[in-house]
Amino acid sequence: MRISVAIDGPAGAGKSTIAKIVGKKFDLMYINTGAMYRAVALMAERKHIKPEEVEKLVKLVDTMEIHFENDDLVLNGINVQEEITMPEISAIVSNYASIPEVRSKLVQLQRNIAEKYNVIMDGRDIGTVVLKDSKCKFFLTASAKERANRRFKELTERGLEVNYDEILNEIIRRDTIDSTREVDPLRKADDAIEIDSSNYNINEVTEIICNYIENILK
Repeated sequence: MRISVAIDGPAGAGKSTIAKIVGKKFDLMYINTGAMYRAVALMAERKHIKPEEVEKLVKLVDTMEIHFENDDLVLNGINVQEEITMPEISAIVSNYASIPEVRSKLVQLQRNIAEKYNVIMDGRDIGTVVLKDSKCKFFLTASAKERANRRFKELTERGLEVNYDEILNEIIRRDTIDSTREVDPLRKADDAIEIDSSNYNINEVTEIICNYIENILK
């Protein structure tokens, strides 16, 4: 039986960290769909392609070969995981991820992977669009302040000088863009299990998700 697990939620909710742990436990291929959109933003930034230049963006996406190695995104043969998680990419990724033509191409790529492998994917539209038929859907969230705290800690531990208030404002801005965009907005799937992780640690959230998946697989 093919297994697919969908984890959706806003920026900084801990989706990627938890998805990696759950994926290893159940031997699932981890697909960070948000990282794929970040890769598009990174390449567009490098090529000086603006979000409104849709035709150029579509051609750009067609030149991108994306796969994952040890949970890191490899773009055209180069590991760009550290680059795509920099604050400057976080600040622009929603502008590119909201473009219907870009989403269409990446969603099809994500679906193709899910048809071939047992997967766990995290993103904004996995349960509602990419893996609509999945039996294991989760919507992971947390307060904006808690998500900003986590992102601030993550970036400072990497030696980056960042401002907490700027991170908080950016998270709030991204929440607005992601939840109000015209195509595939961020929302909880009707059949998804919602988990507010504001007062849970990583292990507690992981246990909730793993227990649910185990019950489904029985």
